Amino acid sequence: MSRIRVLIVDDSVVIRRLLADSLAVDPRVEVVATAANGQLALAKLATTAIDVVILDVEMPVLDGLQTLREIRRTNRRLPVIMFSTLTERGARITIEALASGASDYVTKPANVGSVAESREAIRTQLLPRVLALGGSPAAAPRAVPAPAPVIPARPAPPPTQVPSVLVIGSSTGGPEALGALLPQLPASLPVPVLIVQHMPPLFTTLLAERLNRTTALAVREAAGGEPLLPGTVYLAPGDFHLEVTAGHGRSRTALTSAPPEHYCRPSVDVLFRSAARCYGAGVLAVVLTGMGSDGRDGAGQIVRAGGQVLAQDRESSVVWGMPGAVAGAGLAAETLPLDQIAGAIVHRVHRASRASTAV
Repeated sequence: MSRIRVLIVDDSVVIRRLLADSLAVDPRVEVVATAANGQLALAKLATTAIDVVILDVEMPVLDGLQTLREIRRTNRRLPVIMFSTLTERGARITIEALASGASDYVTKPANVGSVAESREAIRTQLLPRVLALGGSPAAAPRAVPAPAPVIPARPAPPPTQVPSVLVIGSSTGGPEALGALLPQLPASLPVPVLIVQHMPPLFTTLLAERLNRTTALAVREAAGGEPLLPGTVYLAPGDFHLEVTAGHGRSRTALTSAPPEHYCRPSVDVLFRSAARCYGAGVLAVVLTGMGSDGRDGAGQIVRAGGQVLAQDRESSVVWGMPGAVAGAGLAAETLPLDQIAGAIVHRVHRASRASTAV
């Protein structure tokens, strides 16, 4: 089996060695080249076969964002993982990179006690992403997981009522997907939108700010306790689950610090389950690109309650893990390219409205 060929780009020789050592534990991965800045990285890409690029955010000569844009100018599909600090500046540049086509990101370890702990922290975050994005046959997140026995693999019934809420889950590749999807939705969207994107604190704040600037909808990071308003998008904050609760005449957001699910907090399953409980058949859910299977079990509950689920297709996904899990379980009413999902959302609202009127 051929190994995944990795290029590491960082201006620190110590970090380059740390990254290489962190990946060396897996025989499916080979670091074939390193570069101290973006200009040298582009030269390496011109002469060396590379499957995945790990790209530092801040470098001399040509920084990470400029380098990414040059890569994307000639190669839209090459996976690029940004290696970012948890500072506000690092987070802002990373959000911009993700919106510009970076596949994913890993945060640099902070407040760790030893080189060994740093190496382990990087390996835990980085290796699964390299395997998934690099196309390793043994990388579980790229495969379509088998449906859980408790989820009925049956097609959803036709919609019989106007959707009352739109819930969206995404992970790897999600910021770019959300940046493409949300601007296609009209400001007059008659339902609230709740989103879980797997991200840490600060990153979700900056993502909400960026999405708010680029879409006609009002986008905010959920604070908990807000009434759900039509045409408003509520993004789960990093390290909190986002739920929907009923009461006082209007559904509201709720934030919890319950244990992570699928190693994630926020978790898509948590949001989807709460939406199914609160809205029943009035839920329209969308599962976008991402590693793993978060969202599959919650999608099952939405379908059992009579709601509808849409999934992004394999070809337009950065990683077809989450949407693939939903499609593989027979829970997706439609599996669509990213550029068709907004139209399907609007169409279902109108189609469901006509069906409700006819009844």
